[in-house]
Amino acid sequence: MNKFLAIVLTAALLLALTACGNSEGELAGDLNNDGQIEMGQDGVDVEVNRSAVHMDCVEAFESGNWEALFTPVDIPGRAIDMAGFDLTPTAEEKAAMEKEPAYGQSVKFYMSDGCTSGPTVADDLGYYTEAGLTAEGFKGTSYTEALGTRQATVAVGHIATMLVPVTNGVDLTFVGGAHIGCKTLYVLADSQYKTTEDLKGTQISVPNGIGASDYNITCLLLDADGIDPQKDVTLTQVSSDACVAAMERGEISAALLSDTFAYAMVKEGKLRAVRSLLDSDFAGDNCCVIAMNRTFVQENPVHAKKIVQAVQKAHSWMRENPEEATTLLLDRGWNGGDYDMNVMINNSLQFGLAEDFTGNSLHRVVEKYVRLGLITSMEDVDEIMSLAWTPVLK
Repeated sequence: MNKFLAIVLTAALLLALTACGNSEGELAGDLNNDGQIEMGQDGVDVEVNRSAVHMDCVEAFESGNWEALFTPVDIPGRAIDMAGFDLTPTAEEKAAMEKEPAYGQSVKFYMSDGCTSGPTVADDLGYYTEAGLTAEGFKGTSYTEALGTRQATVAVGHIATMLVPVTNGVDLTFVGGAHIGCKTLYVLADSQYKTTEDLKGTQISVPNGIGASDYNITCLLLDADGIDPQKDVTLTQVSSDACVAAMERGEISAALLSDTFAYAMVKEGKLRAVRSLLDSDFAGDNCCVIAMNRTFVQENPVHAKKIVQAVQKAHSWMRENPEEATTLLLDRGWNGGDYDMNVMINNSLQFGLAEDFTGNSLHRVVEKYVRLGLITSMEDVDEIMSLAWTPVLK
């Protein structure tokens, strides 16, 4: 059994492809749905009617006010505020940096887009330079592998992508909170499936496969409603671009998709949501985190702090300036699709999450992963937290 799980996890790791645009600026999208946000549909204009009041996805859809899902739930203490923070190293920080092994070396930020673009935006805005660092981008096939092998210094990605590898010996740790939301469980709008309860006994697509991030997220969404994801449903892999056709053929009942990818299809009456990471009971939990190589953090604590400060300053800027941030992301090819849609969805993500919020959220997630059997190599929650959570801004 352990050998089988190891094979599944290894396959998932190899399948995790980045969603970066290529050198000519064309959008690749998140073709493997690896936990990064899928691009919106370019050339598709959608009507966006922003709401002042939050509704969970089922209520929002039934009320005809779909955009109410993307109005952030107000949670005190969720945001980290670094928009006006001066990143310039103090004399003490500079002296300490000069003694660390990473001094004089470039920060290699993992180049990705959409909701995981914080490290890339930090470079674009000059925040690494302000922090006394030099930086260069790194493109790879998996941010988990890149961090674990020190090909990359910092990345933003899904807890659901990286947490299990952390417990299986991959040399990475989470150092800050990135954002909430971005994934939702969708069904055909005219189907008989109105709630997660209706999905019992059916097949649900987890587009990047069993044991990977979409599988883990779907398990959490179903578990929150008292549905056993291992017994009450069958989770199966159908790629994101094939999910709608598979639903229409009756092969699957639902699929986990990013909101930017599904938005236009919801607006045209093809899809409906039954559970979301933006629902009120999930708005208090991280979706994505800032991650670094664990050994790098241990050996270079001041460098790690300055790197996270730079990324969190970018996140704070993205949260406080959703229109300007969306324009930047679209101009650079790091978002795709309708401008108004991207502004609304980017705003819903609440970029830049506080240390205590992230730590408490991660502890709850770890408890669920252990209880649901998503983590099998370790059982002690505190031991897992000691590996997974290294809050360098404390």
